[in-house]
Amino acid sequence: MIFYFSGVGNSAWVARKLATMLNDRVVSIAEAIRTDMVYTPVEGERVGFVFPVYGWEPPKIVMDFVRRMKMPKPAYLYFVCTCGDDTGKTADVFMSALSAKGWKCHASYSILMPDTYVCLPGFDIDDEDELKRKNDNAAARVNFISEELSRKVVMDKHGCFEGAFPKIKTYVLGGLFRKFLMSPKPFHATDACVSCGLCEQRCPVHNIKVEGKPQWGADCTMCLACYHVCPQHAIQYGSRTKNKGQYKGI
Repeated sequence: MIFYFSGVGNSAWVARKLATMLNDRVVSIAEAIRTDMVYTPVEGERVGFVFPVYGWEPPKIVMDFVRRMKMPKPAYLYFVCTCGDDTGKTADVFMSALSAKGWKCHASYSILMPDTYVCLPGFDIDDEDELKRKNDNAAARVNFISEELSRKVVMDKHGCFEGAFPKIKTYVLGGLFRKFLMSPKPFHATDACVSCGLCEQRCPVHNIKVEGKPQWGADCTMCLACYHVCPQHAIQYGSRTKNKGQYKGI
């Protein structure tokens, strides 16, 4: 059983690839969190979580899901996080949430995937060469992870790439990200919008309604799926995304 959250699609791709290789089932966290969230794995079943790193920590929706879900202690539990560069202390934050439920994390991994965050100066999508390199490496990394999970490898320490100054990134910059960069208010559609509705369809938390032009509600994960999926490049985040690229997925 693989629980996943994905905005632009990278983590969904990983979850589905692993599910195919391991003959597992997938559950969308964005949909499951709207239900009673009661799960009973079959005896010995692997339980995995796959999610992107936002601001060097797990997305809030993933943390909320773990805290609220009801499930017996898994016999084998792992997680995989996708990131554009590094993870900071994402592993520590997520494993603390697992420990609070009395669950043990047996294995953890990070996968470097294409950059999708474009809402700050200096942040943009990868160029074509870097995009291909990351996608090729991600495919190889998923193969490696699936082989380890098939053997139910137990790690002494997590397998996530923290990068430089991980504590500062997660516990200082991550806090600033949550406080100042999570608001959907700067989102708007320019006159290039044709009201196609793709942004509404792709929003994983159903936070967008297209009535003429799209309108954003308060329940935003800042996944940027709406920005990247827009065929007219009409969705912008204030003035910060002007002339930035769009990621079309792996």
